[in-house]
Amino acid sequence: IAAYLAAAISKVADRGSSLCTWTNNLQIVSHTFARYALPMTWDFVEAAALSDGSGGYAGAVDWVSRYVEHGLAAGTGAPPPRVRLRSAISHDDTEAGTYDLVLTDPPYFSAIAYSDLMDYFHVWLRRTLSGLSPEFDEAFSSPLGPKWDHSRRDGELVSQKIRFDGDQSLADSAYEDGMTRAFAACRRALKPDGRMVVVFASKQADAWEALVNAVIRAGFAVTASWPIETEMANRMTTLNGAGLASSVWLVCRPRPEAARPGWEQDVLGEMRTVLPARLRNLWDQGIRGPDLVWAATGPAMEVYSRHPFVRRGTEAKARFGTADFLREARRMVVDFAVGRLLPTGDREATGSLDQVSSYYLLHRNDYGMGTAPAGACILYAMSCGVSQTELEGRYDLLVRSGGRTAVVAGDADDDGDDGATPAVGGDRVVLALKPWHRRTRPALGDAGDAGDTPPMIDQLHRMMQLWKAGRQGDCDTLIETHGLRGGNRFAQLVQAVIELAGQGTEERSLCESIASYLGRGGGRGATAPVVTRDGQQTFAPDLDMQGSPDTRG
Repeated sequence: IAAYLAAAISKVADRGSSLCTWTNNLQIVSHTFARYALPMTWDFVEAAALSDGSGGYAGAVDWVSRYVEHGLAAGTGAPPPRVRLRSAISHDDTEAGTYDLVLTDPPYFSAIAYSDLMDYFHVWLRRTLSGLSPEFDEAFSSPLGPKWDHSRRDGELVSQKIRFDGDQSLADSAYEDGMTRAFAACRRALKPDGRMVVVFASKQADAWEALVNAVIRAGFAVTASWPIETEMANRMTTLNGAGLASSVWLVCRPRPEAARPGWEQDVLGEMRTVLPARLRNLWDQGIRGPDLVWAATGPAMEVYSRHPFVRRGTEAKARFGTADFLREARRMVVDFAVGRLLPTGDREATGSLDQVSSYYLLHRNDYGMGTAPAGACILYAMSCGVSQTELEGRYDLLVRSGGRTAVVAGDADDDGDDGATPAVGGDRVVLALKPWHRRTRPALGDAGDAGDTPPMIDQLHRMMQLWKAGRQGDCDTLIETHGLRGGNRFAQLVQAVIELAGQGTEERSLCESIASYLGRGGGRGATAPVVTRDGQQTFAPDLDMQGSPDTRG
């Protein structure tokens, strides 16, 4: 009973700081940890702890009692648990080979400084529970929560360079090595046919690389993965940042000791054989968006993780690393998903659509021209091999709306915090595609300084702008410069946009005109379609395309 009442004290403390604000729509006191960092607030509300109102002790006891009722009902018939306070890398020889399942939700790389947040409650619990039992006193013997111990190479596993004298590489190595040791302890505790399930969610490619490395180094092979929606829709990091709605559950089995190293060409070949059928199955089940990418990680990892490591090319010492593997796997998924959207008879052989255009089609298919959660945009961008920051800045393809945060959660600063200040009132940070007529940067559709081929979606949007302005000569130049007349992939992109655009819209009419023009050879002297204001098409010889189509036809 004392432990339950102490939990109520923690809830009072959470609503008793000068960082708490008033939630207008619910008429309640918001709590200190509306997100996983301490924000700056310009005003605060003071809860009356001894009252029955919001933030008071009576309400906290009521919430704890509700959980007790729920927990007792949910656990009816279950064996009593044994709770142990010890390091995840420790092991008891008497427990070796005894467990059917190890289920773990480990720290997510550098996302959250768990121990620092723990200190806020630790200091109150230490005072509240002092002297009640030897077990409580042992658990709260330290004045603060556990931190990283350099001498023992043990403690909280989180990649934060501030704990390693500013060296991020050391912080990353400590995290991966610690995860490997923890997973190895899990492997020793499992029965030969036992499984380890790892719950993981991150928008950082480095985090996934570290996790996959740790799983493989610890002697596991991944056999499946599923995205499961685990987060509350009203979670503040979801409302104000790019919090993920789903966690990825990886199912792992001990890899046979006799497993041999693999070769890059064999692993990639098997992935190309295995993934299409798995992806079709996931697609038919209605799995879309970033969830499709992560759900497909499991089948891809089945192939990669069955080897202790994979060699690259013909050199025995060269490695096809985890980062290379994850990049190839994500690209296969993106090619598959884009193939579902392109109007082609052979959807499995999608060829290579550039990264930005692939992102555009995936985003447009799932969210249209409306707003999309920032977290989903980040994951899609990463899967396509481009960053959400580049799509907003360099390519001017995304625009942010909603919320009052400086950066999207996940674009971490050096201190591990994402630098965002939560908006008051539940504003959301969301991203939307810029319409073709609002993409007005001068270099749109042109090759970069290094002569790089511009994204096809940039070329299409530029051509639409030129077409509407009646500048067919410039359209022909664009077609000739980038070889778009004979490019089947560009024609497929145009058709895909036509199918994604709304009926009767100017966007659709322009794209249909361009598709028709390309289909007839699209060169100088051809008959050019002209789009009028009401969306109707007329065709006239290429005489004077310098005037506005709205004044002709």
